[in-house]
Amino acid sequence: MNARLPEFQQFQYAFARHIRDPRRAPRPAGVPARRMQIYNELLFNNFTGFLDACFPVCQAVLGPARWQRLLRACFRDWSCATPWFREIPREFIDYLLSEQCRQPLPRWFAELAHYEWVELAVDVMEVTMPDASPDGDLMAGRPVLNPTLMNLAYQWPVHRIGLDCRPRKPQPTCLLVFRDDEDAVQFSASNPATSRLLALLQTGHLSGRAACLQLAAEMHHPVPEALIPHGQAILADLRRQGIISGTRHE
Repeated sequence: MNARLPEFQQFQYAFARHIRDPRRAPRPAGVPARRMQIYNELLFNNFTGFLDACFPVCQAVLGPARWQRLLRACFRDWSCATPWFREIPREFIDYLLSEQCRQPLPRWFAELAHYEWVELAVDVMEVTMPDASPDGDLMAGRPVLNPTLMNLAYQWPVHRIGLDCRPRKPQPTCLLVFRDDEDAVQFSASNPATSRLLALLQTGHLSGRAACLQLAAEMHHPVPEALIPHGQAILADLRRQGIISGTRHE
């Protein structure tokens, strides 16, 4: 601590250090132990409450003791960049991906945490629904994607991980997460081709047919036109699910 700081600031730093790490940082002089304990429990329990609610599978696969150690280490070592409570789960993921996280965790744990966080992120996402023709021609027109869509790619099958499934080898996985017309969060399994097709459409510049042909070129398909019927079926299914809202008004 900088001894040249005003005394009240020195007290604030000492108070914060003790709250972060009550085992190793001494309690500030003049603060009764019982009152300090109330602050310690209140702040840590508020912090962990948001993470317990957002990451039930992460909590289950680690077990209570390891989960609490991980949360205590995050609370102690990580400096959140936002004051918003609902951003605490996102900060937790940043911690898991940082060098400051030195806890022994499964190789797939950070991706599993991200997958669990996505449900919250999509649920609270503030978007403006696009002006689109719901029954427009998806091949001739330019498809409009659901603005809540998160087009995800993982190295592990995160949607299957749980107490009965702890993969030992990576298994690349593509998933789509979005809000439907009733504002319910939906999950849909995908594949690399569909994921890339959606990425091409995300620009808003390509018709469905042009996107399918570009995908065929990227795949070095010998007969690009042969992929058109398959692409048309995929786009129709994506619209049925609510992942595609329609086509842009020209």
